[in-house]
Amino acid sequence: MVIVTVYVHVKADCVEKFIRATRENAENSRKEPGIARFDVIQEAENPTRFMLIEAYRNAEAPAAHKETSHYMKWRDAVESMMAEPRTNRKYVEISPDESGW
Repeated sequence: MVIVTVYVHVKADCVEKFIRATRENAENSRKEPGIARFDVIQEAENPTRFMLIEAYRNAEAPAAHKETSHYMKWRDAVESMMAEPRTNRKYVEISPDESGW
């Protein structure tokens, strides 16, 4: 499994529009066979900051996700809403060993 965290800082006047666009993208992303989980969270103390947590079933799934029409629609729609370029970090799952951990 590959987990990607995406960090987004949105302009204050764009928060609601960003949430609408991101909800639509998340709903469609969850239907992709390569996505195990797709969460959108908003920072409690600074509502202009968001994190997307994307869990992919295999190493090829992130690239496949970026080829979908819903991702490209989201990417284009939210670009002008961002206060700064989004960043991401990639992680790999550490599975339990034979003892269960």
